[in-house]
Amino acid sequence: MPELPDLTVYVEHLESRIGGQRLQGIRLASPFLLRTVTPSVEEICGRRVTGCSRLAKQLVIALEGDYHLVLHLMISGRLQWGAVGKAIPKRNGLAAFDFAAGTLILTEASKKRRASLRLVRGAEDLAALNPGGLELLEIDLGQFADRLESTNHTLKRALTDQHVFAGVGNAYSDEILLRARLSPFKQPRNLSDEEMETLFRSCREVLVEWTEHLRERAGDAFPGKVTAFHPEMAVHGRYRQPCPVCGAPVQRIRYAENEANYCARCQTDGRLLADRSLSRLLKDNWPRRLEELE
Repeated sequence: MPELPDLTVYVEHLESRIGGQRLQGIRLASPFLLRTVTPSVEEICGRRVTGCSRLAKQLVIALEGDYHLVLHLMISGRLQWGAVGKAIPKRNGLAAFDFAAGTLILTEASKKRRASLRLVRGAEDLAALNPGGLELLEIDLGQFADRLESTNHTLKRALTDQHVFAGVGNAYSDEILLRARLSPFKQPRNLSDEEMETLFRSCREVLVEWTEHLRERAGDAFPGKVTAFHPEMAVHGRYRQPCPVCGAPVQRIRYAENEANYCARCQTDGRLLADRSLSRLLKDNWPRRLEELE
C-alpha cells in the first residue's frame, strides 16, 4: 500500500501536471469504484484543479467551488499518467481522469477491488474522511509521546493505525522500528524517555529519507513503480536476508493480510516473536531464540 513517502511524491507530480487544469471528464470502468452519490460526476467535471494534497493515506484533488476528488488506493491501487484520451487498461483499469495536459489512469492489480473514489463538497464532508491521525512531520516530541501513550496498541499497531498517526503503514513502520531498535510488539507505556525520543526521531528520519529517495528516483517522470517492497529497504520484505546492521537473518510475523519484518538481534535481544499460525502448528518445536535457528 502506498504510504506517506510514496503519496507525497504522487502529490508533487499531480500538482505539477494538473494544477490549474480543468477536469474535462471522468471515465469509470468499474461500478464499484465510486462510493458516493452526491455530488455527481457531472457536477464535478468542468472545474479547475486548485490543489493536490494527502489526507492520511488518501489523495485529494481539490476543485474550484470547494469540491474534492478523494482517491484511496488501498493495497493495489496505482496511478499512471498518459497522453490525452488514453484508454483505460482492460485487465486492471478502474478509471480515467481527463485533463487538457493528459490523462490520469487509476489501476488496481487485486481482483478484490478495494480502491475507492469519493466525490465530496465542502470542508466538513472532506474532514469526515479524515481518520484523525497526527502528521508525524508536523508534531513535536511531546505530542508524539502523548498520542502514542494514549493507545493500547503495540508499537507496530500504533504506527500503522491511521487514527493514531497518519500516512505510515506496514512497510515504513518496519523500517522505523529497526532504526529505533525496538520490538514491534513492545507497548508504548513500557518505553523509556530515551526510547521514546529515539522512536520519534526514527519516524521523522525514515519518512524524510525515503521521500527524498523516491523523489530523486522519479525525477521528472511520473512515479511508475510504486511498491511496498524496495531492495534498498533494511528489513521490510527481506525475510531471511541478512540485516544490514548486524547480519542476522531478518524474521517475519504474519497476521491477517499483513506481516511484520524485524531483526531479532537488533530489536528483541535475540528473542523470536511468535508467528501466530506457525507457532500454533509447531507448538513446543517453535524456536524461542535466534541461536536455535543457527
